[in-house]
Amino acid sequence: MRAYGRRKVLALAAGVLAAATACTGNSPAEPSKAAATSSATPSASPSPSAAEQAVTLDEAAKVFTELTVTDDTLRAKSDLQGRLALAVDLATGGQTSLTVAAYLAADYAPPRYRWGPPTLYVPKFPTGERAPWFSALATRNGSPALLTFAKSDRWRLSSAAQLLPGQKVPEIELDADGYATTVAPDDKSVTISPQFMGPVHASVAETGSAGVTGGLLAAGPYTTEVAEQIASLREKAKNDGFSYDSIFSADNYPVYALRTKDGGALIQYSLTRTTSTTTKTAEDDYIPVPEQARWAITTPVLRRSLKLIETHQYATVVPPLKAPAAADVIAHDGALTRASGQ
Repeated sequence: MRAYGRRKVLALAAGVLAAATACTGNSPAEPSKAAATSSATPSASPSPSAAEQAVTLDEAAKVFTELTVTDDTLRAKSDLQGRLALAVDLATGGQTSLTVAAYLAADYAPPRYRWGPPTLYVPKFPTGERAPWFSALATRNGSPALLTFAKSDRWRLSSAAQLLPGQKVPEIELDADGYATTVAPDDKSVTISPQFMGPVHASVAETGSAGVTGGLLAAGPYTTEVAEQIASLREKAKNDGFSYDSIFSADNYPVYALRTKDGGALIQYSLTRTTSTTTKTAEDDYIPVPEQARWAITTPVLRRSLKLIETHQYATVVPPLKAPAAADVIAHDGALTRASGQ
């Protein structure tokens, strides 16, 4: 990505932001909450002062506004060259493949979002932190969504998941300065350590409550019900003369975890789902291509095989070990991101 292209779209977004501010008479939203200490920093170590932090509350609020406004500017149908490349440059982690698919599946006019003021959870990382991040809870087209922004060379959106009906973000543990606390990847004070969250979810989604991980995650549409769907489709495919399988993988997606006030954790992570269907007799049997994959595969049927790859992002509340219970998936977003076959 050339710097010129990025500067051009940022300037365009800045103009949109300035115009919106002038019309409303309001400045960009200030955070109503924040988040805290690095998981790599021992709890006994002194917290950095505001001047020494890798990201402050004010900076996080600015990043949220700039990236969401820029994203919306790019999503608007226009003749701006390289819009998809510019949009991808705003993303990292699971959001990269989701962004590409959103543009390709909608003829470069993906759905646009209206964002409400954010509630920010900003870890108090020291200035030497190489990969600072923060989370934000904000309404997206009227529905609450949990986002995480991560920084390498620049800030990018890494995760976004919409809260499920009836769910809410638990109270996050805040320090005296309003910053939240991160949970270390190997933390053993919670029922599922953050580093195992993805593999545990993948196992439950494939094997349901009968597997070795059964009971660690609460039953629901993104856990046990997925396993039931896979088992049903596998049996149907077998009866129809096809082979079918669907597996989940945590891959190398980043995991973000915040300490909740009750001692548990709010963990955000991504999974890839790969579904494969193969014919046993290519001369007579055909595999129908689902409607949602037609942007990637133009033919309505395939003779031999079909592979669908989805990217899913979640937020799950994990209880503290002192009060063990099944973890609840409270937010989700996902889409088909690749499709191929012959």
